[in-house]
Amino acid sequence: MVQTISELKSSIDDYLSDHLVADVDQATLYSSMRYSLMAGGKRLRPALTLATVEMLGGTVDENVIHAATALELLHTYSLIHDDLPAMDNDDLRRGKPTNHCRYGAGMATLAGDGLLTLAFQWVTDNGLPAAIRAELTLALAQAAGPAGMVAGQARDIEGEGHQLDLDQLRYLHRQKTGALLRYAVLAGGIITNQSRPVKAALADFGAQFGLAFQIYDDLMDVLGTTAQMGKQVHKDAGEHKNTYPGLLGVAGAEEQLHKALQSAKAAQTKLGELTGRSFAGYDQFLAYFKL
Repeated sequence: MVQTISELKSSIDDYLSDHLVADVDQATLYSSMRYSLMAGGKRLRPALTLATVEMLGGTVDENVIHAATALELLHTYSLIHDDLPAMDNDDLRRGKPTNHCRYGAGMATLAGDGLLTLAFQWVTDNGLPAAIRAELTLALAQAAGPAGMVAGQARDIEGEGHQLDLDQLRYLHRQKTGALLRYAVLAGGIITNQSRPVKAALADFGAQFGLAFQIYDDLMDVLGTTAQMGKQVHKDAGEHKNTYPGLLGVAGAEEQLHKALQSAKAAQTKLGELTGRSFAGYDQFLAYFKL
């Protein structure tokens, strides 16, 4: 039986809290890394990996959770760096002062660097078969690197003040946000050694989920409150960011969100057909998108 998101989050929180300290050898750096890592994230990315492993009949043991939680280390690094003065210059994240506001820009940068490199340590320093560890490492590097998330961030910076069309906006967010969520789902297939068609369907679900996640985040910047989001809202328009509501209006962005969710559900159905297993566990993740 697939665990609930709440159960998965609790396991992930406990694991991160217990295991970070063993791999950091400087007190202030550890404090800075832990500050952002344990600041109350939703843990959707490693939860997607673990839920996928369970739905595919795998067992979530110490090796699997070590590899899966590596993604949360990497995601947290990206948030720390995204908030820096040289990037988005945000002073609030998850309802708390951002890392550089608490520790200074230099230590915050190092905390991000530490989390990024530790992520690759965790994805390789476990007892999974060598071929699986190698495949996870390659897929994570591609998702996070200069053809994935980092490229998306670069496009976002260059796009400020320039109106992108819908295809350009989709491409930007497929890299910036979608790449790690696509990896999160695909990783479950890699860990359980699935066939190429099953991995492709998993990657498709993850990509569509990632697109929906970004559209929803854009919408909540317009419709949500700081209390709801745990960060400043209504910033995107003022900073001339390229967003779905900015390009299409709220109604148009909601239509694109609906289309992304339909595509995700189609991939979910295909996974059931390919494997003969139930992927109803993804329903709880899709329920996240409530306006």
